[in-house]
Amino acid sequence: MKFHHQAPDGFEYWQDQFSETMTRIWIRNLRPFSYTNKQPSSIWGFWDKKRKVFLSPINYKKPGKVVDIEKTTAYSAMQLNLNPLEYALFK
Repeated sequence: MKFHHQAPDGFEYWQDQFSETMTRIWIRNLRPFSYTNKQPSSIWGFWDKKRKVFLSPINYKKPGKVVDIEKTTAYSAMQLNLNPLEYALFK
C-alpha cells in the first residue's frame, strides 16, 4: 500500500488488521491532553488489499464507500459535501 499523505505535525498514523482483506488506518494525536494520559486516536479510513482501494469510514467498525485518495485529507478519508460557495472558500 502506498499511502498518499504525510502525518500532520503532532499526529502519526498507525494501522491494524480489520479483517482478512482489510486494514484499518488510524490517526493518533501526539499532543498532551489534560483529561487523559493516553493519546487519542481517530479512524482515518480503510485499505482493501484485495481490490487495492481506500474506503472512507462510517465509523471505526464499518467501512464506507470507495474514495479517490487524491480527494482525501491528511486527517480523514471522509469526503466533504460542499456546495460551490463552500468549495471556493474551504478548498
